[in-house]
Amino acid sequence: MREKIIKILTELRPEFDFNEDVDFIDEGMLDSFDVVNLVTELDSTFEISIDGVDILPENFASIDSIEKLLIKNGAK
Repeated sequence: MREKIIKILTELRPEFDFNEDVDFIDEGMLDSFDVVNLVTELDSTFEISIDGVDILPENFASIDSIEKLLIKNGAK
């Protein structure tokens, strides 16, 4: 799952290294438009539907937080 997440993030914003242990939102690696695109890609890739109430900056701040969000929304 982590590899797929990193692949999606890298395709979305190739200028950043998403393997770093930083907050993607605070560091400006992802903005609100990126998050919308990311949700669309995650939904499609993992065949889930991320609940609107879960679309919060803290859920997209790191690989771990994205992975937890996916699991919460039914990704395997």
